[in-house]
Amino acid sequence: MRASASTREDRTFGAQSMVAPLRRVLLVRPVPPADPDCWRAFGYLGPIDHQRAVTEHAALVALLEREGVETIVVEPDDPNLQDAIFPFDPVIVTEAGAILLRMGKAQRQPEVAFLERVLRDLDVPIVGRIEAPGTVEGGDCLWLDERTLVVGRSYRTNDAGIAQLAELVRPLDVAVIAVDLPHWHGPGECLHLLSLVSPVDVDLAVVYPPLVPVRLMELLSAREIQLIAVPDEEFPTQGPNVLALAPRRCVILRENERTIAALEAAGCTVYPYEGQEISHNRSGGPTCLSRPLLRRW
Repeated sequence: MRASASTREDRTFGAQSMVAPLRRVLLVRPVPPADPDCWRAFGYLGPIDHQRAVTEHAALVALLEREGVETIVVEPDDPNLQDAIFPFDPVIVTEAGAILLRMGKAQRQPEVAFLERVLRDLDVPIVGRIEAPGTVEGGDCLWLDERTLVVGRSYRTNDAGIAQLAELVRPLDVAVIAVDLPHWHGPGECLHLLSLVSPVDVDLAVVYPPLVPVRLMELLSAREIQLIAVPDEEFPTQGPNVLALAPRRCVILRENERTIAALEAAGCTVYPYEGQEISHNRSGGPTCLSRPLLRRW
């Protein structure tokens, strides 16, 4: 396998962490919709403003590049893949290669084949995939450390998928811990685990406590991880969705002013971004908009 021939220093993939310095990341540029009314089927809050999406996405890419992250930006050739701008969800990238997931949202399942082609072009090995009836979405997968993967059991990630994922990462000496997510507003709205918690350092995480699973709160407490609690008014603006570029260096939607202030008080450098179209309208934050290919200490 390609990974075994590479040293830790020269490898180009492997991201079994949420907070190790982000070296290489994949982003997917928004494409114009074929049907301007398709936003209803995708469950967006309003019609798609494609030009605004392109502008906001380019600004996010520029932000990451300014901070020294190698960005790989691709564009799908299918206008029906509107959710493809969220490449975090269809795949996980481990030290051995990529695991292709199976999306719980049927409209998003074709995204997996698209990203498989992209990853093969980037010489990232495919080490396995989630098969029916299993479903797993990346937004439900949180690396607590390099050998501990917490997976949310949700309307998008089921027991069969979690069991398959646990088998696929077992050779990497990774333990999977499943936690149940709340019903919240039901299957019609996406509530991923990473909608509720984002590590920003090995000992610091942003959380929305009212919805965090008890088991995960206990794990965070047992590891003495300090918590920054998102206020109720900043949960709808995706305050808990934070992308760590490195320990205590993070990207967050600019509307979350109280959460930003709390992060800064904890010693974090914060990079706010504008995401009215790419994030708020489509309900996906900076974590969703990026698929780390390489994180390395």
